[in-house]
Amino acid sequence: LTVRGDPQLDSPMYFFLANLAFLDICYCSITPPKMLADFFSQQKTISSRSCIAQLFFLHFLGGAEIFLLIAMAFDRYVAICKPLHYATLMRKMLCWVLVGTAWAGGFTHSIIQVAFVVHLPFCGPNELDNFFCDVTQVIKLACTNTYILEFIMFVNSGLVILICFILLLISYGVLLIRLKTGISRGNSKAASTCTTHIIIVFIMFGPAIYIYCRPFCSLPLDKVVAVFHTMVFPLMNPMIYTLRNREILSAMKRLLLQYFL
Repeated sequence: LTVRGDPQLDSPMYFFLANLAFLDICYCSITPPKMLADFFSQQKTISSRSCIAQLFFLHFLGGAEIFLLIAMAFDRYVAICKPLHYATLMRKMLCWVLVGTAWAGGFTHSIIQVAFVVHLPFCGPNELDNFFCDVTQVIKLACTNTYILEFIMFVNSGLVILICFILLLISYGVLLIRLKTGISRGNSKAASTCTTHIIIVFIMFGPAIYIYCRPFCSLPLDKVVAVFHTMVFPLMNPMIYTLRNREILSAMKRLLLQYFL
C-alpha cells in the first residue's frame, strides 16, 4: 500500500518489494488458521482435500517467492552494472513479465508436487508429525515404495532451491565486489539494498534447504523450523526491508500524516 500510494516509490525495485510483501503476507496466512483451530480443539484432524490445498499453496507461493528473489537480483544487477541503461531496460512491461514468470514458476512447481501426491495410495497410517501438510510428511503415509518419487520431489524442490540459492549468492557477491570499487553515496545506498536482499535470501532459503535438501525423514527440529519457515520469517521480511530503507520509512510517515492528520 505504501508503494502504491507514494509516487516517489514508483520504480522497479519498489515494485518488486511490493510484490514480495504481498507474497509474504499470503504465505504466512496459509497454515495459521488451521493451527489455531487445532489448538482449541481436542480432535486435531484435516481432510485430504484441505491437506492437498495446504500443500499446493505452500509450494505455489513459496516457489513464486524464490523466483521473485531472482528477478530482484536481476534488477539490482542492471541498476549497478548498467546504470545508464536502467530506465530503458527495466521498463514497466518487463517488470510485469518478471513477476508473472515468478508466479507461473511457482504454480508449475506446485502442480508437479500435487500431481504426484494425489495419485499415491494411502491405506495405512494417517497421522502427520507436523502442524500442517507438506510433501515431506504426506509422502511417508503412502503404502507403496516411494524411493523414486522422493528423488523426483528432491529434484523439483531441493535441487531447485539449491541452484537458485547458489545463483543468488554468486550474483550478490559479484555486485558487492563491484560496489567496493566506489565510495559514492549512490554506491553506499546500492550496497545497503543488496545487503538487505542477501539477508532476506538467507532467511527464506535457510529453512527451505533444511527441509527439502535432505532425505524425507522426521527430525526433532522439523516442527520448529517449519513454524519459522511458514510464519515467523515471512512476517519478518517486510519489517527488514522497511526498517533498512529510508525511502519506504519516509513514504510511510507521509501517508500516515496524510490520512490521520
